Amino acid sequence: MRRRTLLATALLGAVAGPGLGAGTARAADPGPSVTLTGTTQLDAQALFFVSYDGLVNNNSFQKNGLLTYKGYQYAAWYTTDRSAVVARRALGASSWSTVTLAHTLKSSDSHNVISMGVSKTDGRLHLNMDSHSDGFFYVKSVAGLLDNPATTSWTSAVFGSVQTTLDGLALTTQFTYPQFISTPEGKLQLSYRVGISGNGRNALAEYDGSSWTALGEWSSSTGTYTSSHGSSTVRNMYLHGIDYDVNGRLHSFFTWREQNAAVMCNSGGITNHDTGYVYSTDRGRTWRNDAGTVVGTTGASDTVAVTDSGLVIDSLNPDHSLMNQESQATDSTGLPHAIISYVPGRFGQCTTNYVTDRTANGRAFHVRKNSSGTWTKTEIPIALNSSQRTKLVLDKYDNAYAIMPFGRIVGASKSSGYTDWTLLYDGSALNAFGEVVIDEMRVSQDGKLSFMYQEKSSGTTPSALHVVDFQLPS
Repeated sequence: MRRRTLLATALLGAVAGPGLGAGTARAADPGPSVTLTGTTQLDAQALFFVSYDGLVNNNSFQKNGLLTYKGYQYAAWYTTDRSAVVARRALGASSWSTVTLAHTLKSSDSHNVISMGVSKTDGRLHLNMDSHSDGFFYVKSVAGLLDNPATTSWTSAVFGSVQTTLDGLALTTQFTYPQFISTPEGKLQLSYRVGISGNGRNALAEYDGSSWTALGEWSSSTGTYTSSHGSSTVRNMYLHGIDYDVNGRLHSFFTWREQNAAVMCNSGGITNHDTGYVYSTDRGRTWRNDAGTVVGTTGASDTVAVTDSGLVIDSLNPDHSLMNQESQATDSTGLPHAIISYVPGRFGQCTTNYVTDRTANGRAFHVRKNSSGTWTKTEIPIALNSSQRTKLVLDKYDNAYAIMPFGRIVGASKSSGYTDWTLLYDGSALNAFGEVVIDEMRVSQDGKLSFMYQEKSSGTTPSALHVVDFQLPS
């Protein structure tokens, strides 16, 4: 392990101004715009309870609670009796066909989301659900279900039994944050955390169309991190996402969360610090920092650690309530983009209640890598007014869209260098609770932005769950 240093190309806390890092979009390319094309209801009585400031049906780290594949859209959630539900519709259809799975949510914990994935090698839909530092539940469809949706029945008979392993592969007894990703070859990978908040490691498993294999852990929980207040020797790496680009490179932005509150200025804050970045050119077997140096090997003793050099692309101490698991995307050339959010220093150098302070003064920032290889950060000039997360989408012209809490949509053009962030849709008509779940796969398939949201409620009173669609520039 090497001593922790910052990249020479790190942001140094700077915020981009007009013209800085301007993009290379052609003059004819349109800027960002959204046109509401419709809203459909998934469930009039979806399960509602607030836990960790969020909802189990709409936690934005849920990859994928909503996805599109071969002309059909799929959604998963828990209904009012806590049953797990999966539904589909042909794109453009106003109604959904619903299947209730043989599983009931075991606890009122908003981390226990349902995530879906597609194994392109055999056309199966996979679901992982109901876990937070404990056991998970897994079910997959029959082969070919997703390849021929118009001629394949949509009933419980097309799903296998609910399992507590991946077809016999037991991963860990402390499992959280399932994220399915399809490899360029059509295999399906599952990213997850082993351990608990403040003491966990990221790991991968892989499905080749016939069986699952555990690739192993790739991040470390050990090493010493020292702030101006104190030190911590245990932590976990929280991913903003994990995604393949058009060239087959696997990208992941992240932030560290320390176990020891001594690193903070006040115990009411949160121990998250720094935005980091790694990538893999060999399907997640090894990991490199931004300079291209291998800093970790999956399933080996040398995993990515807080003490490794070249990981940090935006330095921030634990005193600003930096959010974990925000959002990322890659553009048409494979360059990585992310959304991060925290309380900027102009509002003070010590947050004392991360929910209250983020709601009052939190701001989101767009972080991206330029074609020249340097990093740029631009503040989005719309207040969060929430402690919750923002999602990022790029259209076919590489314009950026940030979907903020309550379904607000702001956009910036590539031609401006992503400096012209503007409110495009205020979300007021949705009555959305907070975070939304984005259909990451749909934008590239038909140029529409879809997201799932749940209406506000109180206590445990069920509320309606919807999917809303917007047309992006064609």
